[in-house]
Amino acid sequence: MKTTRHATYTLNYHIVWLPKYRTSVLSGEVADRVRDILHEIADDKGVKILDLTVQPDHVHLFVSSPPKHAPSLLANWFKGISSRKYNHRYADTEDEKIRWARGYYAGTAGHVSSETVQDYIQRHEEGEQ
Repeated sequence: MKTTRHATYTLNYHIVWLPKYRTSVLSGEVADRVRDILHEIADDKGVKILDLTVQPDHVHLFVSSPPKHAPSLLANWFKGISSRKYNHRYADTEDEKIRWARGYYAGTAGHVSSETVQDYIQRHEEGEQ
């Protein structure tokens, strides 16, 4: 359990999102850069990444957050800020820019242990399902 000044909590969210048109752009150096940027965002926003998998056509993020941050806010932060930072730092042309699809999946680990979600993400990273 974690605490803030006014709350004791265990809130873990599994968030998944895709590049626009589900293109397979998240590999190699691009994936490494996106992963680094997502960690920067987590540090800046005071949330903890429990597990992260960047697949060629989607991102799985398992994060622990204080109750003041809604899952929709977390998804918007990670998607919006990562896209802006990546495109500003690394995209020299329109074709190199990362654009995320509008939607996302957000789930809680309320009835499932955090270990189960981490195991799922790691199996997914290895190509098993």
